[in-house]
Amino acid sequence: MAEKVFYITTPIYYVNDVPHIGNASTTIAADVVARLKRLQGRRVLSVTGTDENAIKVAETAQAQGMSPQEFVDSIVPSWIEAWKRMHISYDVFIRTTEPRHRHVVETVFTKLLEQGDIYKDIYKGWYCVSDETFFRETEVVNGLCPNPECRRPVRWVEEENYFFRLSAYQDRLLQYIEEHPDFLQPEFRKNEVISFIKAGLRDACVTRKAYGWGILVPGDPDKVIYVWFDALLNYITAAGYLQDEKQFAETWPADIQLVGKDIFVRFHST
Repeated sequence: MAEKVFYITTPIYYVNDVPHIGNASTTIAADVVARLKRLQGRRVLSVTGTDENAIKVAETAQAQGMSPQEFVDSIVPSWIEAWKRMHISYDVFIRTTEPRHRHVVETVFTKLLEQGDIYKDIYKGWYCVSDETFFRETEVVNGLCPNPECRRPVRWVEEENYFFRLSAYQDRLLQYIEEHPDFLQPEFRKNEVISFIKAGLRDACVTRKAYGWGILVPGDPDKVIYVWFDALLNYITAAGYLQDEKQFAETWPADIQLVGKDIFVRFHST
């Protein structure tokens, strides 16, 4: 059997603005590790890209008098140029508006729906557009996002949506983290995630009412797939899922996935 490809990813970055120093620091870190592994003779897949199917992207586009697609197409080149000017040597730059990614998202959503892991119900609760995150009522104080990095006003959402049975995976997630102590780093972030899981995982709302932007729910065009469900699947899309079976088998799972702090750690870990 061929040696596993060393797979390292950055987060995929929101494109509601141009790159900033935080984006650069994560991408540089990934490039340093990828270059080291290549020098050691390893086959490497280094991936970065852009997260484009968010409500805040659509709202930014509207504010600038552009369609969402026109807006993302106009701003993505600034990201590619930034990494070029910094001599960052990624192997794949993935955009979540690409047809290959849309196909993966639609296929995974349909499979989970068919096997009963996704079901339809009514969502009532608070939503932060900036973080693209649903929050429990007990988490929201004075109508503000509880994420200390955000603290923007949240919106009350009440609509029929699809939910993923995340609660059914609570014990398996805890067991995996405990059996693989290096899976989440640094240690204090791992402890935060463990505490979050032990507090009780709720089933996750994985769609939103269609607002003219995003990947439509297969067979239900009145709804779009929630950006965090869509975005996280980029990692398997970039590795060749549903496109190159041999490449995917030799690449997945990722060896290192670099993510931002706070809310991003929670989504990637659960």
